[in-house]
Amino acid sequence: MPRFPQPGEVTICEINCDFIVAESLSDDRAKNTYGDVLGFVFSPIPFRTESVLSSEQAAEQEGNETVPRSVLSAVKEFLSGSIKHAFFRYDLNMAAKFISEGASWHPQKHMLAIISGSNQVIIRDYEDADGKDPFILTSEAQRDIKALEWRPNSGKTLCVACKGGVCIWSASYPGNVPSVRSGVTSPRATVSRGSGIRWILVDFLRSPNDEQISSISCSPDGRYLASASFESSSFVIWDIAQGIGTPVRRGLGTISFLKWSPNGDYLLTTMSDGTFYLWETNTWTSEPWSSTGGLVTGATWDPQGRMILLAFSESNTLGSLHFASRPPTLDAHLLPVALPEITSLTGSCGIEKIAWDASGERLALSYRGGADIYGGLIAVYDIKRTPLISASLVGFIRGPGENPKPLGFAFHSKFKPGPLLSVCWSSGLCCTYPLIFRTHVIS
Repeated sequence: MPRFPQPGEVTICEINCDFIVAESLSDDRAKNTYGDVLGFVFSPIPFRTESVLSSEQAAEQEGNETVPRSVLSAVKEFLSGSIKHAFFRYDLNMAAKFISEGASWHPQKHMLAIISGSNQVIIRDYEDADGKDPFILTSEAQRDIKALEWRPNSGKTLCVACKGGVCIWSASYPGNVPSVRSGVTSPRATVSRGSGIRWILVDFLRSPNDEQISSISCSPDGRYLASASFESSSFVIWDIAQGIGTPVRRGLGTISFLKWSPNGDYLLTTMSDGTFYLWETNTWTSEPWSSTGGLVTGATWDPQGRMILLAFSESNTLGSLHFASRPPTLDAHLLPVALPEITSLTGSCGIEKIAWDASGERLALSYRGGADIYGGLIAVYDIKRTPLISASLVGFIRGPGENPKPLGFAFHSKFKPGPLLSVCWSSGLCCTYPLIFRTHVIS
C-alpha cells in the first residue's frame, strides 16, 4: 500500500515510486534528494491567493450536500445509446472552482506561469541566470483572471483569460520588440535584472458580450485560440495573428471547459448541464455526449490525441474516450478507468482536477471531500496503455502550510528527466515536484 504523507509533512519529490517527505520545505532538502541528479532545484514561488480562495470557499459551501454517484452506469448507457441528455444544475461558483487553470508550463522552455490574485500573473524563468526574481504582469485590461496558457510555436507568448477577453503577452528583447495592436492598454511588467527582457501586452481579444472568460486552449500550431465563458453557451475560435474571433454554438448549457487535442484534429467542450461535445476541427462538426457522473471537472488528452481522460464531479471513476479510427472520425467508445483507492482510502465524493504527463506515464488528480487525514492531497498514478488504460496508485503529495489544498496544477511537457508537476497550493506557494523513476536517470 502506498505511503501517504502525514499532516505536518511536506512532499519533496518522487524517487522510484517512493515519495520523499520532510518536515519543511528547503532548497537544501531538495538538493539532497533530487538536486544532485538534475543539477538544480525548483524553489517554491510565493503568490497571492485571496481571490482564488474566495471562489473555492463559496463553491465548497454549495457542494456540501452533493451525493456521490457512479459513472459506471453512465458508461453502460453511453455505449447502449439510451441516454440523450442528462441535465445537472451547478452554481457558477462551483463551475469556477473546477475549471480554474492556475498554472502553465511553457511547451519548450523551463518557464512557469501562475495566477497570482485576481489581476496578476507571475512568470518564473528557470533558465534565467541573472536572478531568481520572477516577472509580474499586470494591466488595467487584466481583471479577474481564471486561466492562462502559453501559445505554442510563438516564442515567449502567454494568453491570459480574464474579464471581458483574453490578454496576449509577449517577451520583448533589446532590438526585438513585438508589435502592439492599436488601442491596447499600456501594461505594467517587471524587468529581469541584467537580461533586459520586458513583457508587453500586445493584444486584448475582447469577448463578444464582455463575458468573463473562464477557459482557453491554444491549437498545437499556435495559430488559433479557443475561449469560453461559464456565462455563455457559445465559444469563440480566434485567429490570434488577425485578432478576429468566430463564435460557435451548440447545445443549451453554458460552457465550463475546453481543450484542444495534441494533434489539433479535435476540440473538447464541456457544458454546465453535464453534457460535453467532441468537435472535429476540419469541418467543425460535433458529437454530443452525456453523463450521470456529474459535471466534467477535468479533461486531458494522451500524447497522440487518440484518447482523452475525463473526470466527473460526482464520481471517483474516470472515463476514457477512445476513437474508433483516425481523424476526422467522431466515432468513439467511452470506457471506465477505476480508481478504487480514491474511494476506499480517502472517502472522496468526486474528482476536482486532473493532469496527465506528456509521456503518458503519470496522472495527477485532486478530489473533493474525504477523510480529514487525506484531505487536500494530490494522488499520483502510474498509467499503462495496452491499449486500454489502467491506473495504479503510486502515492500522495501534500503541500506546505496548514491544511493546504491544491488550487491548480500542471505538468511540464518537455522535461527530459521525467514528469515534472507544479502545484499552486492554498497556502500561497507554488511547488514543483520532479517524479523520477527511470533507472538511467538516477544511476
